[in-house]
Amino acid sequence: MEPGLRQPPQMDKLTPQKLFKLLRSQHDLRWIAGQQHENRIIKRNLRLVAQATLVGHLNLIHPNRIQVIGKIEWDHLRRLKKNSYSDMLKQLFSRRTAAIIITDNIDAPPEFIKLANANQTPLLVSSMPSNTLIDAIRFYLWNLLAEKSTVHGVFMEVMGNGVLISGESSIGKSELALELITRGHRLIADDAPIFTRTGPQMLNGSCPPVLKDFMEVRGLGVLNIRAMYGDNAIKQNKYLRLIVHLVNMSLEDQLKMDRLYGSHTIRKILNVDIPEILLPVASGRNLAVMVEAAVRNFILTDHGHNSADEFIKRQTDYINGNNK
Repeated sequence: MEPGLRQPPQMDKLTPQKLFKLLRSQHDLRWIAGQQHENRIIKRNLRLVAQATLVGHLNLIHPNRIQVIGKIEWDHLRRLKKNSYSDMLKQLFSRRTAAIIITDNIDAPPEFIKLANANQTPLLVSSMPSNTLIDAIRFYLWNLLAEKSTVHGVFMEVMGNGVLISGESSIGKSELALELITRGHRLIADDAPIFTRTGPQMLNGSCPPVLKDFMEVRGLGVLNIRAMYGDNAIKQNKYLRLIVHLVNMSLEDQLKMDRLYGSHTIRKILNVDIPEILLPVASGRNLAVMVEAAVRNFILTDHGHNSADEFIKRQTDYINGNNK
């Protein structure tokens, strides 16, 4: 495991009961049959690329784990002849189906309820359109099942950008974060921010519920940042854009650093490349101002303005002008 990363907790297994609790309040889900198997595992070790087949409209050729029956699917079932209808239901209520959801205010027929109880298949109904419900379920599953890592550091919003302040213990991360808060920037998570991979090159950082609003500063103890500085001092989540790594360096090591470009590297978190700046800690350096400058320079570079390259070009142009 790379430095600074902590082993994430074991991901809870996804069950019909857990999915029902997540969605029932806002998406009008009602559980009408098959409650005996509410803790059946829907999918083990699901990856993001496989989530598209976890839930979808009724499909028995490439079956979804959660089968959704809307108006179109219900009309198709009603048009089937008796034997075909019976075969369809036999396949639908097989062990490979984790749950069945009937949408669009369609009343579940008695045979569905009977088969759901007999085969211990969770059967739910909703008044929502099938497309809307499927999108909602996929959204929840994306966040629930995405890869996560806990990283040691303080996660801040600085000038609208998610910035992780990392470094060895007792180097001054919390003190730096506290000064940034007093300068109008916002705290997301102290000590153990959780980063979720929400896209191929996107990490969304948030705070564990137990640590929300709090920061520990040596000598002051645990501080409630929301109570001290107001709601505007707290941010719920942010995409990670930059890492500022604090390090104690000798004067000799500082002299070895690149005077034009500084120390810029790339750090991988969950296989996502994040720019990292190495910031030496020394007496007399105002680290809060330096972090602000680093973020401003990062924004400029992100928009195609590289200060070091522009400075080198200006010197080159000046020298060539003198030669002429």
